[in-house]
Amino acid sequence: MSSSVASRSVFPSAFVALLAGTAIALLGGCAGMQKTSTRPPPRPAAQVAITQPPSVPAPAVVVATPAPVRTGKPKIALLLPLSGRAREIGVALQEAAELALFDGAGKDIVLVPLDTGDTPEGAVRAVERAADEGVGLLLGPLFGPSAAAAAAVAKRAGIEMLTFSNDQGVAQPGLYVLGLAVEPQVARVVEFAARRGVRRYHAMLPPTPYGGQAMAALRAAAARNGATIGREERIPASGDTAVVAQRLTDAIKGDPAGAALFVPIGPPRLSAVGQSLVDLEFDSRRARIVGTGVWDGPGAAAEKALAGAWFAAPDPARRAAFERKFAAVHDKPPPRLATLAYDAVMLSAQLARVKPGGDFTPEALTTGEGFNGVDGLYMPLADGRVERALAVLEVGPDGVKVVDPAPTSLRRPAN
Repeated sequence: MSSSVASRSVFPSAFVALLAGTAIALLGGCAGMQKTSTRPPPRPAAQVAITQPPSVPAPAVVVATPAPVRTGKPKIALLLPLSGRAREIGVALQEAAELALFDGAGKDIVLVPLDTGDTPEGAVRAVERAADEGVGLLLGPLFGPSAAAAAAVAKRAGIEMLTFSNDQGVAQPGLYVLGLAVEPQVARVVEFAARRGVRRYHAMLPPTPYGGQAMAALRAAAARNGATIGREERIPASGDTAVVAQRLTDAIKGDPAGAALFVPIGPPRLSAVGQSLVDLEFDSRRARIVGTGVWDGPGAAAEKALAGAWFAAPDPARRAAFERKFAAVHDKPPPRLATLAYDAVMLSAQLARVKPGGDFTPEALTTGEGFNGVDGLYMPLADGRVERALAVLEVGPDGVKVVDPAPTSLRRPAN
């Protein structure tokens, strides 16, 4: 499999006509030769789920493209897994980025999609090619380990990188974690819960690194808000969760009022957890259930046990128009991460307008009032973390509703 080949997506003819003249640079050729095109890449014929590696590697495809067109616009690299196990999500993020070009960003920037595959080595090669192309900013890669591996190359080239990963552990000066990290989500919902009288937390965790990150975030947020931590339990990777649910339910019964159950578990395991709590007749009036952004989708509202539960996330009403437009163009709903690519391209275009050639310096990214995107207000910080204005949402039978709106501005902490 050649890591220098960018996948392409199929657009309806009307949309292609509208995109004519929008500059998207496409990488083609197995020897790493760069060519450009004004057409958005077509959707791959076959799509591979992230969790299922292909049984037979797909052959490399050389994309024939016209000669480069000199536009004078700043080049922005889009680093995505356009081949390998994560190809489906990579192509969807590229499609979201192309929507941003159509919505106005294409007037200010040239987008250069580069295939990282799904390995850190692929990300390093993509950043090296981006540096050779003279790009002003790196959007991606998708995975934390890939971003961490490629950060040194980006730093040597003097190019800032905004990864779509949500792992704040890879954040560092010059490498900004644009993904929706668990730490600010937990901090937001715990602060809100403290105002509603929650003073003690028990935790039901997934047996994953994300579960560890969520628990660490809970400990820190609880300490800041005068709350204590009770029992911690991890569910099995598969099978019944009733035993874990029973132990936590018993622990909560022994607590005074003001306890909460922390459940940072998303689909598909969320269904098993929800059923266990329903079978035990868990009383959510006695102990509020709180979660994280892994509930930010249609699955959470379907769980009877989560009725009245709280979690922090961007206000879903803000991304509704984007989701409708994406579905109309591509005949499929966007993955939840698609907004990250759209917002990153819009940010790039905003910085391109600051001065001739654009301003993609750390100062331009980390000073001022931040950026307003589909996922709300956000501000990259000098240490690589990204602060976000999050709403608190409550799960109900008809979906989620906002019970505490997102802030309309973000207080700039000292860098």
